[in-house]
Amino acid sequence: MEFLKPFTRLKERLCNGGQQLSGGEQQMLTIGRALMTNPDVLILDEATEGLAPLIAREIWRICGVIRETGISSVIVDKNWKHVSQITDRNVILVKGEVVFEGSSEQLQAQPGLLQQHLGV
Repeated sequence: MEFLKPFTRLKERLCNGGQQLSGGEQQMLTIGRALMTNPDVLILDEATEGLAPLIAREIWRICGVIRETGISSVIVDKNWKHVSQITDRNVILVKGEVVFEGSSEQLQAQPGLLQQHLGV
């Protein structure tokens, strides 16, 4: 049950079936199941979409823990602030074209780019 370490909420619900979990807990379960395969790369697409802010923060915390284990991750998400806190490299695509590629610091240093492509 090593894979459960970062999922404190799931540890509390081991006796529950997957259908008895909240949407955020189901998302955590999905990530945990993917980690059980011992992947080289984990791909997350909108992992926090539609989740309550508290649960979304928990997912971001888990993503940080996964990063610390050395597992590479590709994270697709609109929330650049949370993503850029845990990434080494960021890419912004617009209609399949790369309009930015660089570090989180480089991304944050370009407010015009953020406004134009991410609406922030």
